[in-house]
Amino acid sequence: MSTPTTRIPRHELHCHLDGSVRPDTVADLAREQGIPLERPVRELVVAPAHCGNLTTFLTYIDLPLRVLQTPDALTRAARELVEDWKADGVVYGEVRFAPQLHGRHGMTPDGAVQAVAEGLAQGRAITGMSTGLLLCCLRHQSPDESLAVAETALRHRNVVAGLDLAGDETLYTAQPHRAAFDLAHSVGLPCTVHAGEAAGPESMWEAIDILGARRIGHGVRCTADTALLNRLRTDKIALEMCPTSNVQTGAVPSLTAHPATPLLADGLPVTISTDTRTTSDTTLRREFDSLRHSMDWTSRHEVLAQKNAAQASFGTTSEQ
Repeated sequence: MSTPTTRIPRHELHCHLDGSVRPDTVADLAREQGIPLERPVRELVVAPAHCGNLTTFLTYIDLPLRVLQTPDALTRAARELVEDWKADGVVYGEVRFAPQLHGRHGMTPDGAVQAVAEGLAQGRAITGMSTGLLLCCLRHQSPDESLAVAETALRHRNVVAGLDLAGDETLYTAQPHRAAFDLAHSVGLPCTVHAGEAAGPESMWEAIDILGARRIGHGVRCTADTALLNRLRTDKIALEMCPTSNVQTGAVPSLTAHPATPLLADGLPVTISTDTRTTSDTTLRREFDSLRHSMDWTSRHEVLAQKNAAQASFGTTSEQ
């Protein structure tokens, strides 16, 4: 008899804080901050099943980002995410955010990191879970801004587990941000890079060869490049795939066309995450349910994906 998937300890590696704030919490924070909502909150924060592109998808994160501009709001969102992970059967979760986007009312990147770290600590105390925190550089920002994010990560090395690069790969290359990632590598801070989502295999080669990525965020467009597949397999570079989100953004046309299953069968270190729990209206349980229904996944597939995720995790930080 196969193991029920609800009993398999889950590891989530790719989860954005600003896209995972509970809708009710967004509404509460908006009310507290005097921000009027022109429509019901779910219409503002939950994206449709098919957005057509990443740009449209990201508009549904505008309101959550707007309300996450105080330490208390960030702490609450991080604590509640850990509680939501626990309810979803997650034993280890990594959350990522861009601290430089939370200074509209004067909060510093250091203050933002401290607030999120405090929320994660509160959540761990409540749930007994383990967590990791990643900081995001952004492709559309300057190299100096990315370097500042990396320096922030180093100042908070006791609570920061990794560095990420996010943003539109079709408009902005990774090369300008190399100095930030070189700094991270110099102190042994592991890195992941969003690539192969909006752009093709070339963005993944850049992430690996120039930024030294140990993991790739999404990576769904790797299938046509045999040399790339061999490199991913040989170097055990994990793919952080997020099926529901990948369909929403148009990275793949449908769940049945998602490459997770053939790549997993071909020995690639595929992992499954939610990306944005609120924006995509999903959980890890729903992701695996969807894969079972659309691609005939069994508990064996989920066990393998979870083994890959556990092996690819950047590890918990010292303040657990």
